[in-house]
Amino acid sequence: METINNKVLLVPTDFSEVGNNAVKMGAETAEELGYKLILLHIIDKNTKADLKKENLSDDAVTEKLNNIAAKLKNDHNIEVETIAKEGNIFSTISEIADQTKAGLIYIGTHGKVGMQKLTGSFIIKVIESAHVPVITVQKREINKGVNNMVLPITSDAGPWEKTKWAAFVAKKFNAKIHIYHSDSEAIDDALTLITNHFKANEVEYSTIKAESGNFTKNVIDYATSINSEMIMIMTNPDKGVKSFIMGSYDEEIILNQSQIPVMCINPRDFNWKKIIPH
Repeated sequence: METINNKVLLVPTDFSEVGNNAVKMGAETAEELGYKLILLHIIDKNTKADLKKENLSDDAVTEKLNNIAAKLKNDHNIEVETIAKEGNIFSTISEIADQTKAGLIYIGTHGKVGMQKLTGSFIIKVIESAHVPVITVQKREINKGVNNMVLPITSDAGPWEKTKWAAFVAKKFNAKIHIYHSDSEAIDDALTLITNHFKANEVEYSTIKAESGNFTKNVIDYATSINSEMIMIMTNPDKGVKSFIMGSYDEEIILNQSQIPVMCINPRDFNWKKIIPH
């Protein structure tokens, strides 16, 4: 949550329809939160091939970014910076996020099939490399703001950062949090602490116990049924919280067929711990 005070929002774009949707939603969020927006295009072999086909130089990328930035400044009254940099999506996005002190990243994904430049299933590696929360969006346009957010809880391990981010988003957008939890006595005390945190911060919430069956599918089905604009998940730490693991659960949520945006939180090691001491 230390990044919450870094009022910089980074949006990498490949200029595709999905990339444009990420830019649109990122700009709306920057306007709502009073953040500076940074547009990033990574010049890789795909970009160079496209430029060569059109007989253009790398300067064409900067020009395109600047044109988009000018429109965003006019439409949303926000500060916008542009960066065009050679690199690769798996390391350069996180490097730029660190250098610009970004507190949040918006990025588009085409799902498991389609373009494999900035998006596609490669999105998992990008999220794992990030040191700040990443919001993934697909082609579907979501109305401005967040009214309903689903917060899946499956254990008592490490959800504090996710809980605090959920409260932050809910307060900023006047949204309701729907805690969707597994049917387990092991998380009862954690749920009590989470809901107490929401009460203390005057955040509207509800608790829903998952039905039997596939938890991931149930989360997506529930989020779809209430027209949720966001699902929030947390990755799992590996090797003493030096890296993060995203499994099939995370991928299914991120690439959900309802195309609901997903906020992914990588835990920091100072607060990756069980909520309930043992």
